[in-house]
Amino acid sequence: MIISHKYKFIFIKTTKTAGTSIEVYLSSLCDKDDVVTPIFPHVEPHISRNYKGLYNPLNEILDAKGKGLARSLRDFSIRHKYYNHMPAYRVRARVRVDVWDRYFKFCVERNPWDRTMSHFSMLQQRKNKNLTLKQYFDREMYATNYPIYSDWTTHKVIVDKVLRYESLNQELGGVFKYLGVPFSGELNVHAKLGDKSALINRDVFSEEQIQIIGSTCANEIDLLGYTKQSGAID
Repeated sequence: MIISHKYKFIFIKTTKTAGTSIEVYLSSLCDKDDVVTPIFPHVEPHISRNYKGLYNPLNEILDAKGKGLARSLRDFSIRHKYYNHMPAYRVRARVRVDVWDRYFKFCVERNPWDRTMSHFSMLQQRKNKNLTLKQYFDREMYATNYPIYSDWTTHKVIVDKVLRYESLNQELGGVFKYLGVPFSGELNVHAKLGDKSALINRDVFSEEQIQIIGSTCANEIDLLGYTKQSGAID
């Protein structure tokens, strides 16, 4: 997650959408007073900064009617004001009102069937090489992004722009031009290449698994009009 006072934007990092690559690129352009959260594992030349600090957790606790209380109190106790993959509603509660209202807020979304396959592949490589697709679904290990960029009480999108992963360079180009962020037209940063796998193929899903993804990710599908056939495998 990045808050750039220099370019007046807030980047909300979603799951399996080239978020780390975007952060690595933007980190080199941010000023010393901007907020850049750590990424794991670390990727050079990314430099995190200004993510620790005190804040009043009461706002987000009241706003969420007590939901997520344990996380709010934990972050407060260890002074982790901002963190990796931080949902937009928590950012909104922890930044100044004028920053949230004036800064341009954006994130990236991806075809849910592709994203699920990519997430499964990542878990296999990093945590359990014996994990099967059936176990993944039986344990409901899905990576859904809609809760990251929506309000958890109204379920409405609270960022200004949701970019499509499938046309990322083009859409980043439009946003960066609007913000005045230098951009050559291509990100040219490919973090976490080790997570790639030949297994990333939407055709391995059973009909039941296809339906589960469609139901679990219904909000994202409705927002951007994704189908199982749309988007690109990567």
